[in-house]
Amino acid sequence: MNFGFRRLALGAAALAMAASGTVLAQDMSFFRIGTGGTAGTYFPIGGLIANTISSPPGSRACAEGGSCGVPGLIATAVASNGSVANINGIVSGSLEAGFSQSDVAYWASTGTGVWDGKPKVDNLRAIANLYPETIHIVARKGSGIKSPADLKGKRVSLDEPGSGTLIDAKIILEGYGLTEKDITPEYLKPNAAGDRLRDGALDAFFFVGGSPVGAIVELASSVGAELVPITGPEAEAILKKYQFFAKDTIPENTYSGIPMVPTLSVNAVLVTSTKQTDDQVYAITKALWNDNSRKLFDAGHAKGKQMRLETATDGLGAPLHPGAEKFYREAGVLK
Repeated sequence: MNFGFRRLALGAAALAMAASGTVLAQDMSFFRIGTGGTAGTYFPIGGLIANTISSPPGSRACAEGGSCGVPGLIATAVASNGSVANINGIVSGSLEAGFSQSDVAYWASTGTGVWDGKPKVDNLRAIANLYPETIHIVARKGSGIKSPADLKGKRVSLDEPGSGTLIDAKIILEGYGLTEKDITPEYLKPNAAGDRLRDGALDAFFFVGGSPVGAIVELASSVGAELVPITGPEAEAILKKYQFFAKDTIPENTYSGIPMVPTLSVNAVLVTSTKQTDDQVYAITKALWNDNSRKLFDAGHAKGKQMRLETATDGLGAPLHPGAEKFYREAGVLK
């Protein structure tokens, strides 16, 4: 069902409810959130956020134990190719919001990095920093890959075109003296890359996302896998050159049988544009950080526990939307 027909169908349903004597206190509006592949972290977290901020017409009021979302709002999590694709969707109007790595949001809003030579996205705005996104380099067990430098001559997936992972994978390779020409590159989502690694057709793959990542959990618990540390003077140089990266670690047994691994991370940020009104974004931000939302995030996903109001304005990569800024000032997060 396309979006226009869905809106029409839901509108007809609303008229039918009104005709039957059910009074709808508010109009419906739709809010599409671009996420990532279904095997990653963006998609399930996007689903949690969509549920949190939605409150379809006829829902019970928050005070009565019903939805604490935005009255009349129907939000949906849309699978996509990731950060770059989500920002492009916001620009084109096919999405109202989306997930982006903080580095990609910065490049888009400043017209630098991967956006060099393209029009900068002047109207890109942030709603919230959500959680750190860990850079995973997953290697076939017994492959002998102990450092990113060891990827030379190997069959390596860098993720799909349009993904933030692909951009960061190129940066990591560059930091260790490699380019795509030094490897046999493939461009696969993590679930497809995991399948090929399991079958022996791939040596390693990159993925940037909140751990644990479902595709890597499955791989580690079946045939086994190794995580490649991103550390040493090369990692320090990357941190100095690209200040949107931070040091991170993947704790022991996050993935079955894999010890603690030092690596790097960026932030996962919920972004939108100035096309969305201040009132709408204010209401969405307020719903996002409602106490009932906290319970949903804590129970819904391991990364949901790291989504905190006190860090919501850290490392955004793009300017805050005025509606979100108003909420954070009221909440005391911003002075």
